[in-house]
Order: sequence, then structure tokens, then C-alpha cells
Amino acid sequence: MIRFLKALILLPVAIIVVLLAVANRAPVTLSLDPFSQEAPEFSAQIPLFLVIFAAVMVGVVIGGVATWLAQSKNRRKRRHLRREANTLRHETERLRAQQQANATLPALPSTQASRI
Repeated sequence: MIRFLKALILLPVAIIVVLLAVANRAPVTLSLDPFSQEAPEFSAQIPLFLVIFAAVMVGVVIGGVATWLAQSKNRRKRRHLRREANTLRHETERLRAQQQANATLPALPSTQASRI
């Protein structure tokens, strides 16, 4: 079922990506020199779809890094709670073992029971 849903979503996306690449394969000049428009120092002739795909990938990476940084407080709190849970689990196990050891010891006669 999940495989079908993946195909249902990814197949149209793949078709759109291929159509975008075929329709925008004309070369464009990508210039990294904002001062000289006639003869830019840093420029390259690349297909337009590569510019679009690169911009999308850079956006995804920037969004991922921003999300990761925003979640740091939650990760820190989760680590703290996990350490606390482990500490409490070990303490519970120690107390259970101590209780079982006390239960196996013979009961001492009570002084009040002998008075009656």
C-alpha cells in the first residue's frame, strides 16, 4: 500500500521534472559578477533547468539546516529526559532487588508478640 502511494505521488513529480528539463534546456548565462554586465568576470553558460534545480536544492538544504537548528532545544530536552528516565529505571531496579533481598530474610520475632 505504501509502495503504491509513493508511486502515486512520485510518478507525477518525476514527469513534471522531466518536462521542465526538456522545456528549459536552452543555455543561459549565469553571472556571479554584479559590476560588469557586458563582460562578466565569473560567468557560465548552463541550461536553465540546472539553474532551477540548483536553486531548489540550495533551498532544501537551507530549510533543512534552519529546521535542524530550530529543533535543538527539543533535542536537548529529550536527551535530558532520556538520562533522567535511565536514572530512575536503574534506581527502581536497585530498590526492587533490595526489596526482594529483604523479603528472603527470615522475620525476627517481634517483642510485642512475645509479651502477649
